[in-house]
Amino acid sequence: MAEKRVINVVHQEGLKDLNNLLFVGVMMAVGVVLRLCAGFLAVAGMHPNFLIATYCLSLLIVRPKLHEAAIIGLISGCISQIGTSMPWINILSETIGAVAMALLLMLPLPVLIRPIVTTFLTTLVSGFSFIGIASCTYVSPMSAAIFGQMSMVALVTAVLNCVIVTILSIPVSRVMNK
Repeated sequence: MAEKRVINVVHQEGLKDLNNLLFVGVMMAVGVVLRLCAGFLAVAGMHPNFLIATYCLSLLIVRPKLHEAAIIGLISGCISQIGTSMPWINILSETIGAVAMALLLMLPLPVLIRPIVTTFLTTLVSGFSFIGIASCTYVSPMSAAIFGQMSMVALVTAVLNCVIVTILSIPVSRVMNK
């Protein structure tokens, strides 16, 4: 009598799993589309960066290693160069944000509040690192009014990203079987 063959499906964390890699790519594409369509949401000449929401959702679901998160952030920053008024800053700020998200995901947070807390803090880290780099390069010295406007955009974007990622994290995690 022949032995029954058993196939074990192993879901890996990080970008070694092809499904995870494809998922991150799709999320980056969604982020680009949202970024290009977000022009009508401009506040004081600045618009929210939905790439942060898409990489937060990707990192939340995929759980990449720290260096993989940095690569995702770097790619997101490069994509952010499309239509930016302050080139090169996003490359660093998005990388910092993605690494912050990966580090925050290491904290023992309850599953229900993990997307809210991590996305909110990641968006703030990315936004304020952008503001800090901008104040050292493009807008030096930065006036209180410009700092206030940019801070408000970072705060509003953080709240919007929390809502987006929290709502999408449950169905996406089920589809990805995570």
